[in-house]
Amino acid sequence: MGGVARGELLPAGPGGGDARGAVFDGDGMTELAQRVTAPVHLVARVSDGQLGLADGRSAVHGLGHGLVPVGTLPALYPEWLGERAFGRAHGVRFPYVAGEMARGISTTSLVAAMARADMLAFFGAGGLPPVEVERAAHELRTGLADRRNWGVNLIHTPADASWEEQVADRLVGAAVPCVSASAFMELTPAVVRCAAVGLRQDRAGRIIRPVAVFAKVSRPELARAFMLPAPGALLRHLVAHGRLTEYEAGLAAHVPVAEDITVEADSGGHTDRRPLAALLPGVVALRDELAARHRLARPVRVGAAGGLGEPAAVAAAFALGAAYVVTGSVNQMSVEAGVCAEAKAMLAEAGVADTAMAPAADMFEMGAQVQVLRRGTLFAGRAARLERVYRQYPSLDAVPAAERRSLERDVLGASIDAVWTWTYDYWTRRDPAELARAEADPKHRMALVFRWYLSRSNRWAVTGDPRRRADYQLWCGPAAGAFNRWSAGSFLAVPGRRTVVQIALNLLQGAAVVTRAHQLRTSGVALPPRAFRFRPRLLR
Repeated sequence: MGGVARGELLPAGPGGGDARGAVFDGDGMTELAQRVTAPVHLVARVSDGQLGLADGRSAVHGLGHGLVPVGTLPALYPEWLGERAFGRAHGVRFPYVAGEMARGISTTSLVAAMARADMLAFFGAGGLPPVEVERAAHELRTGLADRRNWGVNLIHTPADASWEEQVADRLVGAAVPCVSASAFMELTPAVVRCAAVGLRQDRAGRIIRPVAVFAKVSRPELARAFMLPAPGALLRHLVAHGRLTEYEAGLAAHVPVAEDITVEADSGGHTDRRPLAALLPGVVALRDELAARHRLARPVRVGAAGGLGEPAAVAAAFALGAAYVVTGSVNQMSVEAGVCAEAKAMLAEAGVADTAMAPAADMFEMGAQVQVLRRGTLFAGRAARLERVYRQYPSLDAVPAAERRSLERDVLGASIDAVWTWTYDYWTRRDPAELARAEADPKHRMALVFRWYLSRSNRWAVTGDPRRRADYQLWCGPAAGAFNRWSAGSFLAVPGRRTVVQIALNLLQGAAVVTRAHQLRTSGVALPPRAFRFRPRLLR
């Protein structure tokens, strides 16, 4: 241990030099620096002014003979990295959220595991039929009893507002305690209803809200909309349609739509790919400005998501002011994630540059894109080809015969006529109005055919269709590559040991280690680079 003694620090002998228990070498200081849950003393050597460290559980009074105490850093726990108010609001120990991954990739078992570990997670409801969302919500409600540290995703569906409303109906009916609103471009009746339903006042006049809305944003103007009370017109609309009571709407006018705003940077799936270091401070400043201008009594917490795949990134998010962190791509490699084993193996090989942008199935005609895994799959290139054809031709009939045959052979893996038959059957069940639109607009018919591939490619990755391995669509950001680099050679490099809870605990513990090392460095301690590195280990 490089001279670290247990018990009280003692001064050096008559010959001068270091007291027993004080360390100045790299190995000794690294070991003490990484004991983050114990205080650490900073001591200076009079002879040359060099700073060293001593075990904070020892006394430093009476140091002499060449050593003087400089200061003490208190214990640092992973639980303390974010805002304490976050834990109190949601009944959690750690300021950490496992974010929703659509189509049930964030499974009910993943959510339950996180909840029982005193963290928070969201079921990935995006792209699932409302009845499946309802089934998952009731399963979680039953299995987690009175816990409130779990939730379900509500994704914006601008092309089908009724679908969004149906999902909101299920979330309200199942009394889901937390709702993560993602991909929203504006406030809608569905998300405002989730935020306002059940509002009441306690005897002291404080407004109590049974549903906590987390709003994922990547633009300040959208953050602003969620940070303020819902517009009166939207509240009146909900009252007029029997979705809210006058009492609930009246209280909603006095609280923000969301009291947890997640700033989403360069993430997997839908993303604007903005750097967290540029985006998060601006949203935090906006929060403070709005709170002062509108005299908002309700605290709005600002969290961080996107690119958080190793401890230094998590520590950086907290240093930027994040109240909590949200992870996504790294959890897709966990044993609880709802993708096939082969897909997880592909993700485990990813590097930080092994991602690409591809057209999004749900907003294809709007030009929206998602970030996906590039390594080991041809999906991104094939999806981009479909988008080029869609932009170039007015209809499927206008596509040259040779191009059409190539699309059928090299991308769709089936004839366009067969794909249209499958598409027709799907929309007959879900929304026949889409078929009427396709009948009147050949361009929309082409979009529906191409969206079939974009939708099915993710399903193939979930179910593990070996015939379509080259078409797997895996939503993934650079965080996956960062995680693989950090965990290499550790127990977290083994797919079967990558539980969502161990991923979370190790990222948090590592972030605490990095934070402590930075505290010491800014105090003048010359720590070696290895003091900033945390190796994954089994944590409880």
